[in-house]
Amino acid sequence: MRLTTPAAAVAVALAATIALASCSPAESGPTDGAEPPAGAQVDPEATIDIGSMYEPQNLDNTSGGGQGVTEALTGNVYEGLFRLADTGEVEPLLAASHEMSADGLIYTFTLQEGVSFHSGAPLTADDVVYSIEKVIAEDSQSARRSQLAVIDAVTALDEGTVQVTLSEPSISFIYNLSYVWIVNGAFEGDRNAVADGTGPYTFGQWTRGSALSLDRNPDYWGEQAANAGVVYHYFSDATALNNALLTGAVDVATSQQSPDGLAQFEMTDDFVINDGDSTTKLLLAFDDTEAPFDDVRVRQAVSYAIDDEKLLESVWGDYGTLIGSMVPPTDPWYEDLTDLDPYDPERSRELLEEAGLEGGFTFSLDTPNYDPHPTAATFIQSQLAEVGITVEINSITADEWYTKVYQNRDFDATMQEHVNDRDLVWYGDPDFYWGYDNADVQEWVQQSELVASEAEQTELLKLVARTTAEEAASEWLFLYPQIVVASNALSGYPLNGLNSQFFAYDIEKSV
Repeated sequence: MRLTTPAAAVAVALAATIALASCSPAESGPTDGAEPPAGAQVDPEATIDIGSMYEPQNLDNTSGGGQGVTEALTGNVYEGLFRLADTGEVEPLLAASHEMSADGLIYTFTLQEGVSFHSGAPLTADDVVYSIEKVIAEDSQSARRSQLAVIDAVTALDEGTVQVTLSEPSISFIYNLSYVWIVNGAFEGDRNAVADGTGPYTFGQWTRGSALSLDRNPDYWGEQAANAGVVYHYFSDATALNNALLTGAVDVATSQQSPDGLAQFEMTDDFVINDGDSTTKLLLAFDDTEAPFDDVRVRQAVSYAIDDEKLLESVWGDYGTLIGSMVPPTDPWYEDLTDLDPYDPERSRELLEEAGLEGGFTFSLDTPNYDPHPTAATFIQSQLAEVGITVEINSITADEWYTKVYQNRDFDATMQEHVNDRDLVWYGDPDFYWGYDNADVQEWVQQSELVASEAEQTELLKLVARTTAEEAASEWLFLYPQIVVASNALSGYPLNGLNSQFFAYDIEKSV
């Protein structure tokens, strides 16, 4: 269902024509993670070894590449018309400028000149048309496909100009475009295994289960990368990653998975521990379409039975944040809703009795097999047992989770981390994997794109956050901290890692 509003209702906010000046990555890059040591000399030919827990599933972000492909390729190999900077600001990138019609329905984009793909093919408007249509195609698995479904037509006006016509105004349209990689429409290779972008790095080699390398692009249209290349090294557990840092096998870890390993880095001056802002929510998602979780009282009972504060402390110690909804503090519509999800086992038992489940019930919990999911799953199992609920933990790989849970919707409940900002809107889509279906929420989400101001959008999405929290659409356990641990020889790395991005092109290594 899509609600429409006459164009006149939003004309006030959309009457102005907008133009953005061009920007290259060097002009507004990620926040520096550290300053080079005093007296140290930067080696521009250094290779940066990056440790990560998130290996790509494939190299195509419209085919379920997952968190790992975003981390390695977004901004590094592939670029968009716009970029979500590490500060959270949306900046122009391949779009030198853009204009919007008075009714908010037609956007015209002028492309940067002199941009080529790594294969040597020049960037043209046809590539932009292909890329956008690829994201909104019926078989696309892009996280922003539903938000970009407002696109009615994409047209190449000439080689350097693209026109996008919307079926209705969308206040978040430019923001959502920052998720769209511009790819070579004529590329004939396997996009799942190789990459051909416009970014500051060319794709090197991917050894599955081990590492993925990127090389400095000597023909990059913007400022050259500050290093000769990067290698993402993949680890299946935090201990192995920490050991690699300690032994110098990697220079930086994109995110620390457990505070237990931090003490060994605090005991030496060889490393810098950075605590940035995260948008990664760990949540217990129910299949809201099937019994017993189609009953709001059962979902609430599960939520009341879990002591989120104790869980967060057991996993992260003094790090991390309780959120009470899908909204992190960095989203414009954030409110502290933790009071709607108190730890109250007695109330949990009362709700189970009201739902006709006073004897409890059993459900299967599909749990990714990497930290901190196993620890959290065991904690949840123990807590729910106290109110008579039996949890059968089913540990699965990331690949298995994607197929079983996300694609096939074959689950009772699952644990998963959602990394994107502004992703509350997924509760307005009853076809999303958790199947939450509330007509009011759907209307508020849809209307939030049609309103005349960001203030109105914020108020509508606050309603969505409060309603989904009151109905325990999911159980939001906590917000991850964003802890980046790096050698003190490194500087220029991103601190916040919004949406799992990790821009590598400004990283410098001193010798």
